[in-house]
Amino acid sequence: MSELIVTVDGGVGRIRLNRPKALHALTTAMCAGIIDALEAWRGEEAVRCVVIDHAEGRGFCAGGDIRMLADSGAGDGAAARDFFRTEYRMNHRLFTYVKDSVAFIDGVTMGGGVGVSQPCRYRVATENTRLAMPETGIGLFPDVGGGWYLSRLPGRIGQYLALTGARLDGAEALALGLATHYLPAAAVQDAKARIVADPSAIEEALASLAEAAPEAKLLAHRDAIDRLFASDDLEHVLDALEADGDHFAQATRATLATKSPQAMKVSLKLLKDAAGMATFADEMRQEYAVACRVVQRPDFAEGVRALIVDKDNAPRWEPAGVEGVSDHMIDRIFAPLPEDEAWTPHD
Repeated sequence: MSELIVTVDGGVGRIRLNRPKALHALTTAMCAGIIDALEAWRGEEAVRCVVIDHAEGRGFCAGGDIRMLADSGAGDGAAARDFFRTEYRMNHRLFTYVKDSVAFIDGVTMGGGVGVSQPCRYRVATENTRLAMPETGIGLFPDVGGGWYLSRLPGRIGQYLALTGARLDGAEALALGLATHYLPAAAVQDAKARIVADPSAIEEALASLAEAAPEAKLLAHRDAIDRLFASDDLEHVLDALEADGDHFAQATRATLATKSPQAMKVSLKLLKDAAGMATFADEMRQEYAVACRVVQRPDFAEGVRALIVDKDNAPRWEPAGVEGVSDHMIDRIFAPLPEDEAWTPHD
């Protein structure tokens, strides 16, 4: 069974993720296949737009091939570096693509799934959407452009999402601009058919089927998030949460207690730096350097063991506490790679 189904339907180039047992998590070959399709269609006048969705089963895309990354990171890291290089080139190609693109995020959309969908001009959420960047729970950080997207959300919501890995529903994704439209899941097939029928009228097709989204529950905590996550210093964030007796603050503090201290510090610096990045390519270049190092550090292997392999949900982080994550450690993780090893966009 092909992990990626690439077809042309009328004037629409269609890319369908097809690893249903893995919730369509991305492999290196899938990322390369998406690049190849986009390149083939770039100069093809008959292809007017691109639609990305999943072929069957639940979930749009649960992320990347985490077990492969962990196995590689435990060794020489070569396969992990190849994956990140290819995936980030795919993310960048989508981000800079001239033709309109539409992602139907009907279901679980995490990590790599966010990276595939966010560069698209149209991002269609439904009542099934569960969007998150949960990487701090396995010792990673919100990559695939996560620094770029999260740092540009209102107030400090991006910092909250990066540290906690909180899941957004379709209404919340729409309210934050991570989705552009909210459709009932039952209307998704009709939307795709209308786009195929007239690729020049995507906006009209989606608007005609869209419905009013439910209340975005997260926005009720907007003021608290902006206040509690005001600092780019993790210690200050934790102190603010500790000092606040409100249920939301205490629940959030308990959530952060389960995350990798190293990954949380990396994530805060990533978003701080990303806010000032001039281009998406600059962002991907930095994320690649960080990813190449983090994937070979102890917390990633331990996070994958605890949450994905053994599933005891009891990771033993190293360092175990925030105070053990020195500025020097973070500086080493963020140091630019030598020019001959650095990430570059697809030619």
